[in-house]
Amino acid sequence: MRILIVGGSGFLGSELARQSVAGGHVVAATCLSRPGKVEGVEWSALDVRDREAVAALVSAFRPDAVVNAAFRQADWTATADGAAHVALAVSAAGGRLVHVSSDAVFSGRAVTYAEECVPDPVSPYGAAKAAAEVAVRAIAPAAVIVRTSLILGDGRSGHESFVRDLATGRRQGTLFTDDVRCPVHVGDLAAALLELAAADRQGVHHVAGSDAVSRYELGCLVARRDGLDPSRLTRGRRADTDLTGPLDVRLDCTMTQRFLRTRLRGAREFLQP
Repeated sequence: MRILIVGGSGFLGSELARQSVAGGHVVAATCLSRPGKVEGVEWSALDVRDREAVAALVSAFRPDAVVNAAFRQADWTATADGAAHVALAVSAAGGRLVHVSSDAVFSGRAVTYAEECVPDPVSPYGAAKAAAEVAVRAIAPAAVIVRTSLILGDGRSGHESFVRDLATGRRQGTLFTDDVRCPVHVGDLAAALLELAAADRQGVHHVAGSDAVSRYELGCLVARRDGLDPSRLTRGRRADTDLTGPLDVRLDCTMTQRFLRTRLRGAREFLQP
């Protein structure tokens, strides 16, 4: 299979590229400025905000499947318009589209969300992700939209680095006890995305870990795994701050897990020492 990974130099994109090469696929991937470090990949610089550049790259590579893992949290144009540009390019060139979305599209008022739940974002990033979903569904109705949660894995994620810095005193900060998500291992998520790229599926799918944990509990799990003292982590309540965004959002992955070969592990399992 010819696979194009948009946003291939990021944390998730790099794992997608690694697994795609290991699976024997012909792989191309994009980066905003610097190519990723995965060998066996055809790297191209791409700004997804440039509609013509996206169309030209997809048309030239002619992928069987495109996984769009590109986003910039504080940039509406990259997150929302960029998703539309990728969907338009794939629709014109042919092939399957798997678009990576987020649990940030939900407010948290319902706590647990299945695939059919309607987005009700309360943050600018969540609104951009929700707008991206609308664009993808309108432009490419056969696309797969995958909502996921916090992505961790083997010490390489930004959240894991942040916890290590807190536990060793290199940084100051608070981990919230009322900010709850369903963290997913980057390897599980990448494997599930590649399954969906090859499967006869469409519409919204939830791919997240099986455990609902707070940011504070997650920090303690990371610290223990890394041999650090979790008692050095400061706890607090996000509800007592003026930070925007949802508090407790749990993605129900029951429907998607029924047909996935990849088992979506919970954080309490994949963060065992």
